[in-house]
Amino acid sequence: MQVLQVQLEIRPDPAEVGRARRWARSRLAGSGIEADGPLAETLILLVSELVTNAVVHTGCAAVVRLSLPGAGPDAEGAGSGSASGADSASGSGSGEEGVVRLEVADRSGRAPVPRCVDGEATGGRGLALVDGLADRWGWSAEGGGKRIWCELDHLGGGCERGTAVYGGVAYQVV
Repeated sequence: MQVLQVQLEIRPDPAEVGRARRWARSRLAGSGIEADGPLAETLILLVSELVTNAVVHTGCAAVVRLSLPGAGPDAEGAGSGSASGADSASGSGSGEEGVVRLEVADRSGRAPVPRCVDGEATGGRGLALVDGLADRWGWSAEGGGKRIWCELDHLGGGCERGTAVYGGVAYQVV
């Protein structure tokens, strides 16, 4: 199966979160993922959470990478990027069939730490959402920074998975 891998460089600016969401949605063409379907909505929420963590908690630039099944390098909208090379694409025959993978790499060595927050807090639930929405997620140290990743099973309906409970609050995709 052909897998499209695309990446986007982001600045440590909260406005980049919206740009990353728009970019990710625009890359779904040719992947067999409906741009407004449940899998796409789950993926966009995960992009939002992981990019927010990178720009807000690290203060460092980051790189967002998507691996999408069923798309080749000629897929519509796949590699159109800026002249600076901030967006790039490559096709590959490798990758797990039917798995959408999102990675966010930054230059901060601080490990991602889920937080316990009360019901009135306006933040602190991002990793709980990632845990509840993704089929798998994790992180690894990389040089002086880290890479946080999550995966959604495209064929397995990962976006309809159950509920995550974190800090006494239940989160569910509806």
